[in-house]
Amino acid sequence: MLKAVIFDMDGVIIDSEPMHNKAYHDMFDEVGINVSSELYESFTGQSTINICKRLCDYFDLKEAPETLVALKRKHYKHFFESNSDLTLIDGVFDLIKDYHSNGLTLVLASSAAMTSINQIFDRFDLNKYFIAKFSGGDLKKSKPHPEIFIKAASATGFSNKECLVIEDSTNGVIAAKAADLYCVGFDSFHSKNQDYSKADLVIKDFKEIAYNKITELL
Repeated sequence: MLKAVIFDMDGVIIDSEPMHNKAYHDMFDEVGINVSSELYESFTGQSTINICKRLCDYFDLKEAPETLVALKRKHYKHFFESNSDLTLIDGVFDLIKDYHSNGLTLVLASSAAMTSINQIFDRFDLNKYFIAKFSGGDLKKSKPHPEIFIKAASATGFSNKECLVIEDSTNGVIAAKAADLYCVGFDSFHSKNQDYSKADLVIKDFKEIAYNKITELL
């Protein structure tokens, strides 16, 4: 029986990808590298520090990964603070309230930095619905490694069979399945070239996994 739901953030709760995209590409320009669309798309679901480590290795950069992280976060902070149009993804707030009101335990497991997570949660008053938040930036391994979901599932206090993950990226789906968790792949309008073949269920609208529907599946 379903007892807990683990949410990803970017692409599931918030469409922050345009801001991340702009921040990353401004950082790429600042350090003088040309990142192909294929390489950029392969980063989806990974933490900023791991992406920057990959960039340093790939382009043999003299800058330290931490320097690239600081540049990217500088640009992201500017866009976040100046973007008054930023909204939650359609239907996700209703889903969060639906799950919470029906007694499900909610946990966040995002590759975003905790500062970014807190910015979103404070802006949209989400903290009261979640018992815990995990940032990939605080862990040893990034998605597709399952570490973040292993820790998130443990934090719920329930068995893996009683937990569900909602993810929108290839790396996130792989990580959830490697953690032995039921995974819903959210193939939204905002998703770009992600592979959901390993997900247990693929949806395009959060109404498809409303509490009364998803409990019938698990």
